This record gives sequence, C-alpha cells and structure tokens, in this order.
Amino acid sequence: MLLKYINDLMYTSMTLRKKIVFFSLILFSYSVTIFAEVQNSNKTISNAWELPSLILNDLDGQKHNLYDWHGKVIMLNFWATWCGPCQIEIPDFIDYQTRYQDKGLQIIGIGLDKVRKLKNYVRTVGINYPVLQADPELQYSLLKQWGNPFGILPFTVIIARDGHLVFMQQGILNEQSFETFVKPLLKPAE
Repeated sequence: MLLKYINDLMYTSMTLRKKIVFFSLILFSYSVTIFAEVQNSNKTISNAWELPSLILNDLDGQKHNLYDWHGKVIMLNFWATWCGPCQIEIPDFIDYQTRYQDKGLQIIGIGLDKVRKLKNYVRTVGINYPVLQADPELQYSLLKQWGNPFGILPFTVIIARDGHLVFMQQGILNEQSFETFVKPLLKPAE
C-alpha cells in the first residue's frame, strides 16, 4: 500500500523539492522505527554469569564451563587460525598468562575453527592457556550473544572476578588496553 502511494506521488505534479522532503521524512521515520526495534530487542547484560552457560570442549574433548574459572579475572578471547590479527595478539596473551597467572589472570581462548587446525596452531605457537573449540558454523550467534553483532575477530571480553563484563574489544587487544582494563583487576582486594 505504501509503495503504491509513493509510486503515485512520483508521477504527480509535486515539485522536486517537495518530493525530496517527503522521501526524507519517510526514510527518517523508517530509520527511527528500526532503531527503536533494535534498542528494545537488545537486553543489556552486565554480568557473564547472567548469560547462557558457555560450555565447550577443550582440544582433547573434555567439557568445560566458563563458570569453572569464576573468581579469576578472565580474558575471553574469540579467535581463529586463519585470522591474521588473532595471530598478532596471541604472543602477547601467552606473555600475559605467564606473567599474571599467579595474580588471578585466566586467559581462555575460544577457537572458531576445526579441532585439528586449533591443535596444530596451539602446539606450534606454544599457547599456555586453555583453548576451547566452538563450532565455526555457530560463530556468529555465539559472538552476537557475547556483544559482537558483526562477528569481528579477534574479539576479547574482560570479565572481573565477580563476573561483571568490564571491557569488550573487537580487533586486537593492545598493551594499553591491557594496562587500562585488566591490570587494575589483578590487584589484591583491600
């Protein structure tokens, strides 16, 4: 019905300026409607333990629940072997795990790839933190659930000891972000 009305307007004697204003108003109202629908459908979650349980197998087939690491500062990193930026940040993550493990840091990799490829990469690079495997076919729904609607890799979520989501990074998590968002969480409670 709306399309027929628009089509009729296109061929009436309306001036070009009036047509532009009219179509701008239609486009604006449509955009506002879409924005409102998206806002209403996105329920903000501020605590990792309020999300559906993240239960995945490690590379040896053992099931793990993210909650197994509650009480630690968690860097949950979604990555894939084919992702160049992922390969750039992983050596820093290996270093962080070595240096800050005794202060409560737990890095957990969520590999969005086939187990064979993940095992080979972990062995070659020497990843020293748990890597869990997620079905690559479900990667976009999993990433969206964790706050990454565009599926950008790498994607890192910083989770405080109490489960609060502190920071999310689409793309490489650099040293400045680590210093700003992770290191303060590693200080002992006073």
